[in-house]
Amino acid sequence: MFTYSKAVAREFECDVLVIGGGPAGFGAAVAAARNGADTILIERNAMLGGMATTGLVGPFMTCYDDDCTEQIVKGVFDELCLRTEAKGGAIHPSKVDGMTTYSSYYIRSHCHVTPYLSEILALTMDEMVLEAGVKLLYNVQVVDAIREGNRITGVIAAMKEGLAIFRAKTFIDCTGDADVAYFAGAPTWSGDKANGLMQPATLFFEMGGLDREAFVGTLEEKKEKGELGIPAHNCWSWYLEEARKNGDWTLQRDEIGNYEMPIRNRWKMNCTRIPGVDATKTEDVTRGLIEGRKQVQEVMNFMRKYVPGCENAELVQVASALGIRETRHIVGKYELTISDIMEQKHFDDAICTFAYAVDVHDASGSGGRLQEVNHYYTIPFRCMVPVECENLLVSGRSICGSSEAAASYRVMPCCIALGEAAGVAAALGLKAGCEAADVDIPTLRATLIAQGAVIKE
Repeated sequence: MFTYSKAVAREFECDVLVIGGGPAGFGAAVAAARNGADTILIERNAMLGGMATTGLVGPFMTCYDDDCTEQIVKGVFDELCLRTEAKGGAIHPSKVDGMTTYSSYYIRSHCHVTPYLSEILALTMDEMVLEAGVKLLYNVQVVDAIREGNRITGVIAAMKEGLAIFRAKTFIDCTGDADVAYFAGAPTWSGDKANGLMQPATLFFEMGGLDREAFVGTLEEKKEKGELGIPAHNCWSWYLEEARKNGDWTLQRDEIGNYEMPIRNRWKMNCTRIPGVDATKTEDVTRGLIEGRKQVQEVMNFMRKYVPGCENAELVQVASALGIRETRHIVGKYELTISDIMEQKHFDDAICTFAYAVDVHDASGSGGRLQEVNHYYTIPFRCMVPVECENLLVSGRSICGSSEAAASYRVMPCCIALGEAAGVAAALGLKAGCEAADVDIPTLRATLIAQGAVIKE
């Protein structure tokens, strides 16, 4: 073991430090600052949005209940959608039905998705964070946490200038991997508790240059015949069977997810699968990116050879970050389970409402299941509170929840709502002179509702 000692000259201080500027971190920083907290947001990449921008993941999955009748994620998320739409960079979910080009011809779980342009979304996120008064710092990578007793006293991060320490009264870990909790020694687990397996990674990309009339016409014809959007008959599955027989398709995927964007004839593509990637390990991420780029080329070759309208299809861009579905989960004061979701368990400390299907991608990269939920469910505040580290909240996909439950709440609208709740809790705790974990729950819920969040009973 090598020991290294160095004085850290750069220091930053604030009320609330949000680590990670993905969907959860964006929601947390905006909410904390708007509620009066001096807030710093540090992000390791060059833009906000995480999976939605550097990962090119899209569209936002549904923010409606499972009956597709009521929007149940609003607040900061809805404002983001509306402001991005005003720039021509999104279509509000209220205007998007299932079984369309925007939903890759899925129905209920994809009804009322939000198509967007990642580059316009990132711009809107910048504006909202800065307007809220957040100090935003890009290209800052957290590398350690300093803990004294049950409190974090500082987070060490690498900047262009060298190492820096960020001190705060409250820390919100929105890294997606519970990095700060892990560095601080708070207990976590990875993937499925039973075997440690995690859902596979995906490398998204965008495609253009199609003959849209031929491309969409084929899908619409299948839809009219009732041969699309049913099990084993999703987009282009019939051509994949042929390509596999011909040796032109080796990927562990039986369909092509193609989601049209607000720019006509530009599509987000979700079809690569890279199993066995632990995104908390650099070697795994490196291998995943290399494999993902190879798979993108195989998908493009398949599209050009087999799919009508794609003869001259162009690869517009490939994500610079892997799409990661699961890594660490914190051990929190409550673990959300699949039973809680399916039974609509009541929580006195519920802080958001959600209803996306339980979307389990098999760890092997082949197959999975999509199970609809019962109307909607809520998530308790305690899921974001680690059993250790008094002044830390953990938000986003790494909250305390089973692997099956995470297969629903991991998607981005829910992460923004969770981040918003964490940010409001941090600000209220500072005003009340208590830790964020100990805020008055009725006050937290009332504040969230007053600011546009939906918390169903």
